[in-house]
Amino acid sequence: MTDLQFRTATSSAALAAELAATTRAPVLAPGDDKYAAALATFNLATQHRPELVLVAADAADVAAAVRLAARTGRRVAVQATGHGAAAAGPGTILVSTRELTGLAIDPARRTATLGAGVRWQQVLDAAAPHGLAALAGSSPGVGAVGYTLGGGLSPVGRTFGFAADHVRSFEVVDAAGELLHVDADSHPDLFWALRGGGAAFGLVTAMTIDLFPVRTLYAGGLFFSAEVARTVVHRWRDWTRELPETVSTSIARLDLPPAPELPEPLRGRSVVHVRFAFVGDAAEGARLLAPIRAAATPLLDTVGELPFAALGAVHADPVDPLPAMERGSLLADLPPAAVEAFVDVTSPATGLPIMVAELRLLGGALGRPPAVANAVGGRSAAYSLLAIGVPVPPIAALVPEALETVVARLALWSTGGALVNFAGGTDRVAVERVRQAFGAETWERLVALRAATDPDGVLSPAARWSLEAEPVVELTDPEEAGRQPVGPPAPRAGR
Repeated sequence: MTDLQFRTATSSAALAAELAATTRAPVLAPGDDKYAAALATFNLATQHRPELVLVAADAADVAAAVRLAARTGRRVAVQATGHGAAAAGPGTILVSTRELTGLAIDPARRTATLGAGVRWQQVLDAAAPHGLAALAGSSPGVGAVGYTLGGGLSPVGRTFGFAADHVRSFEVVDAAGELLHVDADSHPDLFWALRGGGAAFGLVTAMTIDLFPVRTLYAGGLFFSAEVARTVVHRWRDWTRELPETVSTSIARLDLPPAPELPEPLRGRSVVHVRFAFVGDAAEGARLLAPIRAAATPLLDTVGELPFAALGAVHADPVDPLPAMERGSLLADLPPAAVEAFVDVTSPATGLPIMVAELRLLGGALGRPPAVANAVGGRSAAYSLLAIGVPVPPIAALVPEALETVVARLALWSTGGALVNFAGGTDRVAVERVRQAFGAETWERLVALRAATDPDGVLSPAARWSLEAEPVVELTDPEEAGRQPVGPPAPRAGR
């Protein structure tokens, strides 16, 4: 059968048979017993509907799927943990990388080499016995590779920079189905783009990253009643103006459910959560945190000496799957008027269906370019803003507008941009914010590279954002989302 004949014989059964003959992995189609399980996501607002699913056993399987998709006019999408909110639709082969779980720590070189299915907690746990630490995100259950492709903003990011700044190499399947070793010397343009430019340039099957000699942190959170939000947020803003870069911090307005797994003082409460992570001596950390501890009487104080492998305790993000939508932006500054706007728009009195509204301090190492240049945008921003909602009935239809309301309320102080992992979707609004964060030169370079490396559009841009600036994701039916983290990131979302 010629390529043209195969391309016109569009039977999914024929496609599945062809793929199964060239891979070691299960090939699943709608109706197969394991099809739905293979599509399971952390973000339950995502509803995948691919033509086929390949649960890849190795990089060769990934390459075979890409070659077949290219030959038959399909697209390829990828999923590891399902924290993102971009759906794979009809005409797509979804490659699940969850079984690519190889992980090796090299204590002498202070590196970790990990497969695309590895989650951050696995890296943290493997590095800890060697006294080493990795730049995981706020939710260590997030896949390490996807997080890093979008930049990767860690709870200790001000001290060490973005996760993408500390990648040594990738193993990547390109749009032609070729497996490439990519580093600063081999395919340098691709190496530049993959570190912060998103997932539109290849299917990463493994990467090697730097580790850091850190065993413990002075870290955790302070929870205050929402009734003192104005006082606490103003104090936090003033305090952040003088912090050394050994401190990373964020503040969030949370509406917490009456869940039994939550500490009793927090159940069913509207709270303000100050997150704090200090790389250094506990006594010095306590001294630095003292102004916030004195801002008001906390409902709960969890800050103390923490093994680095317990980094997830800083944000204490959800660990069970749930549906989520997000919107984010970058702020050039946070003057007192911006604090007033944030407190007002996130007040429980507004009735906006928002689960989380966060301000995160940037700067420090996040604001400096890495030793080897990469595509991370937004380095000049002073703070990031993120709003997260849970789109379940009866509020599902209200959540998107509510999230955008939070972002719009602080637009006066925005740079106009958003980090890739914080933009909140692949629609035109989110893509435009990502474009603004990258800047014209970086954006044009990314677009040109995308056109050169994948002229036929085999690699689905729905992984995080679309260089075509088109809405490429099917919006989830709110009723389906009611069964229970872009935009790309989910609530954790471990970015």
